[in-house]
Amino acid sequence: MSTIPATGTGPAPFEQFTDADLRDLIAQFPLAWVLPCSCDAGLPSLLPMLLRCDEAGRPVSLLGHLARRNPLVEALRAAPHALFLFTGPQGYVSPGLVSNPAWAPTWNYAQVRIEAKVRFSEGRADEALAALVGHMDRDDATGWQPRDVGDRYDAMERAIIAFEADITRIEGRFKLGQDETDQTLGQILEGHRDPALVQWMRRANDERLTGTT
Repeated sequence: MSTIPATGTGPAPFEQFTDADLRDLIAQFPLAWVLPCSCDAGLPSLLPMLLRCDEAGRPVSLLGHLARRNPLVEALRAAPHALFLFTGPQGYVSPGLVSNPAWAPTWNYAQVRIEAKVRFSEGRADEALAALVGHMDRDDATGWQPRDVGDRYDAMERAIIAFEADITRIEGRFKLGQDETDQTLGQILEGHRDPALVQWMRRANDERLTGTT
């Protein structure tokens, strides 16, 4: 799995991440701020997004849908380039977790910034809804489908429009304890109360943790 650099100069330590990291972060934390590249402060919206990858697992696009009355539709039709901002695991790391009295508290987090060109897709609302429900409901496995709402479904479908956003640039920052000493990292992992953050900290430090914890 290759690292995705933000620029041609190569990634800094916290900017090192793989295609799998990107896929898993968006799958686990799919809600993103969507911002047209030129917009006023009232246009950005939170939308759940699904990542599409090619056969090699490389990210190529994002799939989502919007209410047709959302001002974003008009803005993105006029200028289709947008930013998608994903926030992954995040949380305060207290000095109470660390035995070193000189250690300063910090905030650990993972974030992904994607630039993409939006293409609206008439007639794909049903597909977009089914894909999102299937993804989000995968753990509960209820088998529920959007059309289970009955007679309301057709009106609901007409009220939204699907879109696909072709990815042109990816940047990420995964600040997850890579700069901590082995002792400090171990204490944070043992004592922090957020299991998602701990999971991603272990993932980011997997090579040095293997065989030691």
